[in-house]
Amino acid sequence: MFCYQCEQTAKGQGCTKIGVCGKQPEVAQLQDLLIYALKGLSLYAVEARKAGIIDHEVNVFTCEAAFSTLTNVDFDPERFVRLISRCVELRENLKEKVKAGGGNIDFPDSPATFSPEASLEGLVKQGETVGLKSDPTIDPNILSLQHVLLFGIKGVCAYADHARILGQEDDKVYAFVHEGLAATLNKELTLDDWVGLVLKCGEINLRAMELLDAGNTGTYGHPVPTQVPLGAKKGKAILVSGHDLKDMEEILKQSEGKGINVYTHGEMLPTHGYPELKKYSHFYGHFGTAWQNQIREFGKFPGAILMTTNCIQKPQGSYKDNIFTTGLVGWPGIPHITDKNFAPVIEKALEMPGFTEDINGRQVMCGFGRNAVINVADKVIEAVKGGALRHFFLVAGCDGAKPGRNYYTEFVETVPEDCVVLTLACGKFRFFDKDLGDIGGIPRLLDIGQCNDSYSAIQIALALSEAFDCGVNDLPLSIILSWYEQKAVAILLTLLHLGIKDIRLGPSLPAFITPDVLNVLVSNFNIMPISTPEEDLKAILG
Repeated sequence: MFCYQCEQTAKGQGCTKIGVCGKQPEVAQLQDLLIYALKGLSLYAVEARKAGIIDHEVNVFTCEAAFSTLTNVDFDPERFVRLISRCVELRENLKEKVKAGGGNIDFPDSPATFSPEASLEGLVKQGETVGLKSDPTIDPNILSLQHVLLFGIKGVCAYADHARILGQEDDKVYAFVHEGLAATLNKELTLDDWVGLVLKCGEINLRAMELLDAGNTGTYGHPVPTQVPLGAKKGKAILVSGHDLKDMEEILKQSEGKGINVYTHGEMLPTHGYPELKKYSHFYGHFGTAWQNQIREFGKFPGAILMTTNCIQKPQGSYKDNIFTTGLVGWPGIPHITDKNFAPVIEKALEMPGFTEDINGRQVMCGFGRNAVINVADKVIEAVKGGALRHFFLVAGCDGAKPGRNYYTEFVETVPEDCVVLTLACGKFRFFDKDLGDIGGIPRLLDIGQCNDSYSAIQIALALSEAFDCGVNDLPLSIILSWYEQKAVAILLTLLHLGIKDIRLGPSLPAFITPDVLNVLVSNFNIMPISTPEEDLKAILG
């Protein structure tokens, strides 16, 4: 196997024996084969659109399948066997439609014609031949940009899939996913062509995030500032982790009136701010802190656990018998719910002891989405113009287990008292419970939401630039990002598409970016690695 799509890849170069994430070699090779098959399907999807043929089933499948290959999503080899088979079936069906419509079906590329082996072992062997670095003839810089595009597309597919679940779709997004995947088979494209495709990926991701924002706020209302307890109530319990708001809604509906309290973990914390979710009286609080503590925390949770969207590293210990997955998430041997009937989760929660007594804990604030922040823009502007508020820091992104991620905690703790920290995504769990006080009633720590809510952060920045009559790069705003997986790649590409400069990125730079490609990013956008909190703050604030 060879995989280097996440920040924690082995030795900062690539996982070759087993994934740092826990991914087994056979799963890595099946994922490579699925991406290979999707490229073949995409060739026909591009040609189909030229003939006026849009196959919705192909669109949805492409995003779901690509999403399943993200870091920490699906680790079940049998499910990849089914996905690969279905991909080829859809490819052949679409090929016939294109042929009937007078389109081109003459593609010599192997992904357009490959036939999957019948056995798991055979598929794994096929996957060994089509990995990320299987073609040594590709120029290293072009290959680097191809992988930036591929990983960005995976992130786009994640956001597009979330949006679709809530009824929001745009064929423009699907069309680009197919265009980008098919482009990786085109050996005629130049370095400039690839830079253009990478930036276009950022543009399309902005649209995908806009769709997701419309789905979330249109279905559940705009988040409002909300106090969330970090303790627990005596009684039966269900813990929901991940990102999917629809799953959260269903578990709340189905567990209502059964004497079970529902808790959030990880990126589900922001769901407490949505009016249509917080109305449930048994939706109580948040359990757990940082990403790297998940396994230890889950072992302490005395109820049922539901994983949505992203999985953790391999479930282990006694708690693995209490865990369920849904959506695209999967581990071999872990019960998987496909129809949003969460009765098994509820039954398990009722069997478990739950919390035997109340546990009093601190409270944290969430719900500072774009609507909430923009509604107090006048106070923000007054504070800036009056000198009470000197600078904004967006400290956002993914969490992980590397020691270097302590930088983000230390950075937030070191930010001067006349500055505000905006944050989102799971990286905030390094510091989400810090009491930073306020500036004239404006909390100094504003939790915008999930990584899925990055659109909110962008809209807040654009609203501030309009209010101050300047460009985003001229605002007293600095962006400090931590990245881990492919949704973060897509978000970074969106920021570059918008022309945002001076981003500090860490804890380490992507292994798939060559020095030459990095030089392009530095010269055009002044992207820079993080150093130390003290040095970076001094460089920013003087």
